[in-house]
Amino acid sequence: MKFSLTAASAALSILMASGMAGAFFVFSCGVMPGLNAARPSSAINAMQTINQKIQNPLFVGAFMLLPVLAVVAGVLLMSLGQKSAAILFFAAAAVYVVGALVPSFAVNIPMNNDLDAVRIPSGTREAAEIWSDYSGRWTAWNTVRAVFSWASLLLMGAGAYVWGKGA
Repeated sequence: MKFSLTAASAALSILMASGMAGAFFVFSCGVMPGLNAARPSSAINAMQTINQKIQNPLFVGAFMLLPVLAVVAGVLLMSLGQKSAAILFFAAAAVYVVGALVPSFAVNIPMNNDLDAVRIPSGTREAAEIWSDYSGRWTAWNTVRAVFSWASLLLMGAGAYVWGKGA
């Protein structure tokens, strides 16, 4: 039973890390460049809509539960005598928290909230200034979230590998 719970928590945390890294990556290299190519007022409107729709149970669940499940996997691995694998899962959780959650709550989400409060200006120049101020900084920090999510994923993959060799 403990083995099954360990495997499930490890697999789910790896799947969530893959999903989060992919989501952050797609935003940085596809969505934001696409929005940057649109009229600024259209980009603002689109991002406001995305910010509202992304707050759904599937995304928020993966976003918030990933480090929890990685820690659960680490605890269960430790109880199975797999200390090296456990440490890698603990490290993965810490890397994700520091590099994905902290920037999200310190930078990206407040920026989204500020953008959501904007009434889309009719003036092209004002919209261009608002979008320019938002897009570059938001994308840079989003890329940080992608890189740290990949690092977390790699640590979990290493943990699974170490566990498999020691089992």
